[in-house]
Amino acid sequence: MKLSIIALGLSLLLSQNVLLAEKQHHLVLSTENTSLGITANEGGRSYIQYYGVKIAQEDMQKLFATRSNFTCLSYPTFGIGLGRGIMEALSLQMPDGNMSTDLYIQKVEQSSDKNGKYLELTMIDSVYPVEVKQYFKTYNNTDIITTWTQITNKGKKGIVMNKFASANVPIQRGDNYVCHYHGRWASENYINETPMPNGELVLDEKEGMRTAWYNNPSFMISIDGKPQEENGEVFGGTLIWGGNYKIQMVAENNKFTITAGINNDNSAYTLEAGETFTTPEFAMTYSLQGKGGVSRAFHKWGRKYGLQHGDIERDILLNSWEGVYFNVNQEKMDQMMKDIADLGGELFVMDDGWFGEKYPRNNGTSSLGDWRVNKTKLPLGIKGLTDAAKKHGIKFGIWIEPEMANTISEIYEKHPEWTLQCKNRKQTTGRGKTQIVLDLCNPKVQDYVFSITDKLLTENPEIAYIKWDCNAAMMDYGSTYLPASKQSEVEIRYHIGLRNVLKRIRDKFPDVVIQCCSSGGGRISYGFIPWFDEFWTSDNTDAYQRLYMQWSASQFYPAIAMASHVSASPNHQTSRVTPLKFRFDVAMTGRLGMEMKPEDMTKEELEFSKRAISSYKSIRKIVQMGDLYRLISPYDHKSISALMFANEAKSRLVVFAYNVDYLHSQHVPYVRLSGVDENKNYRIKDLTPWKADQPCFLNGKVISGRVLKYAGLQMKDLLNRPFTSVALELTAE
Repeated sequence: MKLSIIALGLSLLLSQNVLLAEKQHHLVLSTENTSLGITANEGGRSYIQYYGVKIAQEDMQKLFATRSNFTCLSYPTFGIGLGRGIMEALSLQMPDGNMSTDLYIQKVEQSSDKNGKYLELTMIDSVYPVEVKQYFKTYNNTDIITTWTQITNKGKKGIVMNKFASANVPIQRGDNYVCHYHGRWASENYINETPMPNGELVLDEKEGMRTAWYNNPSFMISIDGKPQEENGEVFGGTLIWGGNYKIQMVAENNKFTITAGINNDNSAYTLEAGETFTTPEFAMTYSLQGKGGVSRAFHKWGRKYGLQHGDIERDILLNSWEGVYFNVNQEKMDQMMKDIADLGGELFVMDDGWFGEKYPRNNGTSSLGDWRVNKTKLPLGIKGLTDAAKKHGIKFGIWIEPEMANTISEIYEKHPEWTLQCKNRKQTTGRGKTQIVLDLCNPKVQDYVFSITDKLLTENPEIAYIKWDCNAAMMDYGSTYLPASKQSEVEIRYHIGLRNVLKRIRDKFPDVVIQCCSSGGGRISYGFIPWFDEFWTSDNTDAYQRLYMQWSASQFYPAIAMASHVSASPNHQTSRVTPLKFRFDVAMTGRLGMEMKPEDMTKEELEFSKRAISSYKSIRKIVQMGDLYRLISPYDHKSISALMFANEAKSRLVVFAYNVDYLHSQHVPYVRLSGVDENKNYRIKDLTPWKADQPCFLNGKVISGRVLKYAGLQMKDLLNRPFTSVALELTAE
């Protein structure tokens, strides 16, 4: 077994004009299967020496003899001693104009709490009153390590932070490939894989609000060639921050370093006397099992630590949006509740269009910020809806967009200064030419945004689910609340304010399920979902295109967090026509829901939907909390795509396969089930046959795990037409 993807030998400290250390610490921080090795020299510097498979403390000294002589400072600073290929993590301007920072280790501490173990490195500047605490943390029962810093101004005058990254991590230079995720509205999270050349590669976002739309703040890097699904050394990392970010990768012939943190472009931050700034966590893992190993590590950590209620199965819901759009009323909502209840669903969510008194919300041009029920549409109010849901034996949820306002709204008439705007400039508007963003830098606005959810849930405690949307960018970079000297801090302070609001909501309403939506998948990020239960993967509900987007999102985010809905055909975004079975089989690989009017379906479609929902309930725990094995990628253009979920004991498996590129008489590859126990025998059940009495030819067959793993299943007869699909449950006997 290979020992390391990251290993850096000790530098000759004297060659860098660094004082000899008074005390040297060789530190190993370990997870279940990985270790991070750090050398910290009191009175000197700290270096990341190793990151790879788990090693013992005594192995640290032995590693030095095998490593080439180059350095990776754990937190390099600008202005002194940086050479070619070294990217600073911290750049400060002192009150006297000095642009350099010179940090030395003052103290090394190790501790633990109920969630994991910590390593804390306290560094101080050799001249100026600056203290930096660098943290590394392991999370119990996972293979994730996070790192971040706390920067404190211990002086009497402000210090300008020009760059303040969370992490500086070395990668073993080799045949590296970078895998990252790019997209836009209705086409989020498409995979990009490219060799890492010598030079610099930057993944960043400057949109301000929907900061996972164009580039997701997650990436993988292979060490030994193009990344494979279940083989090879792969590093995975993600920044736990919802605002603008910057991930810089700098590679030379024998050196490769990643610096990740808040995007410092146009975001200089003045650290006032006595103030401490905490950078967001950067989470990372290392796998010998390729991309799949990285994904399963993040999924396990995400369910336990990264999102809300990751150990509770999600309800099957119907959302009103594509069924009626803004045209909600009491009768339509009641009918849709009855319809989803009759199909076996458990939750109904009323989307946009329910609010506005002076300015009724009939389209996207008005009313945001005025969160009072439109009594013309809903004469019985929210209580009438929750009563109807109770009558039908289901739960009720509701849509809000509390960070936003419209210029046509009562809140804007009362408080135009509560919105982001640039002094002496005409205000920019978004959706409907009227949408604007509330200024969460302002504590009064934070209180107002909190009060929206607080009032809604306090007056209507039966609400079980909230869809929290965000349909605008940070269009104007300016705050009437912040002084002129702090206008460069708008984007950072906005997201600190948003975090404050979300924390207050979660502290008061810990049990409510909240979806993170942002023009679809604009906020698919661990920077947001610590306060949310799930994300809306995309406004594009076309099952065929969802295969690609959900495949990509699954690289870092677990199925339990991925909202996936069955919608109408032709699809409202692409006009593509696909069979209902195909749409269900795609949606069943995430949190299953529906986005249509069931009353428009045929009797045969309703019967199938009821059986499919029942089948999903039987395998819901495996999909939402099991281990994911991606078997054949739609990006590989092999005519089919396939994936599998397995419980921990590998005694129950669920396999989904889809025809994604149909040609007559085409070759259909065998689907090898890499996650099975080859010593078990499995009985196969067809979960979603179109007709209940006509399951597929594999139904009832018993096949050994060894055959399934190495020979695989050929599904030619199941995938013999465009957009055909199969969902199979395999149970060990």
